[in-house]
Amino acid sequence: MGGYSKILVAFDGSDSAINALKQTFSKFEQSWIKVLIAVPAYEGDLELVGVHDLEALLRGPVDDLTKMTQEIVGSDSSRVSIEAVQGEAFERIVDMAEKESCNLIVMGRRGLHRVERMLMGSVTAKVIVHTTRDILVVPRNANIDWGNILLAIDGSEFSNAALDRALEFAGKASGGLTAISVVDMYPENYADATEVVEKMGKKALAVLDDSRAKAEAAGVELQTQVLHGDPAEEITAYAKKNGAGVVFLGSRGLSGLKKIFLGSVAEKVIGLSDSPVYVVKP
Repeated sequence: MGGYSKILVAFDGSDSAINALKQTFSKFEQSWIKVLIAVPAYEGDLELVGVHDLEALLRGPVDDLTKMTQEIVGSDSSRVSIEAVQGEAFERIVDMAEKESCNLIVMGRRGLHRVERMLMGSVTAKVIVHTTRDILVVPRNANIDWGNILLAIDGSEFSNAALDRALEFAGKASGGLTAISVVDMYPENYADATEVVEKMGKKALAVLDDSRAKAEAAGVELQTQVLHGDPAEEITAYAKKNGAGVVFLGSRGLSGLKKIFLGSVAEKVIGLSDSPVYVVKP
């Protein structure tokens, strides 16, 4: 699916990582899969630990995770490669994806408390802002369904890239594709900003009309909807109500100190969504 020749799956043995690997293995049947096991760097006193003892200390978890991976892929392991690295997890993931020319990074998402998920600051969030690759984040109990794709779009170059990718997947799956555009304005403010809300609503409709034309040219039927409110809340609520199999989003490539301050719509959607979230990089 999606024409991806190489996919990197970050694996740490957690329930969410196990599900992410299983979903990747079953939904990308023609892709080569690189399973990356990132082991934290040893931060103890090296003078108290011999080289061989340190190797054994690190080897234990790696062996366990390697065995777990092999059990998941079973006998059909010819398209799976497993590698363990040591160091900061998000850096190793980003570096390996570049080194191996992987088209997509797949990661699991733990079932954290709602507030914690909205303020992730996690390895996943750091990977999103540092990598140039697309990222697919799979919640612990979620299943990937290419037959029911939800696309959130705002007319930016980033969301246009997400539109192109969503059309690609929807076309191959011959499934449903819905595009939504959220007017970022709370209802209680409508009375004080009627003209602004109306202008934003017209822009959202124009964006969706352009998307529908592009979908028709690609031979994909596209349903559209304008929503009002907080973008992340509206996107995740719509996805849950309509049983979205995957939510597609665009992501701006931040740089410098801005990478420290995440809090983007994409990050919040990932934290709140019950559906897998596909973040497209332009």
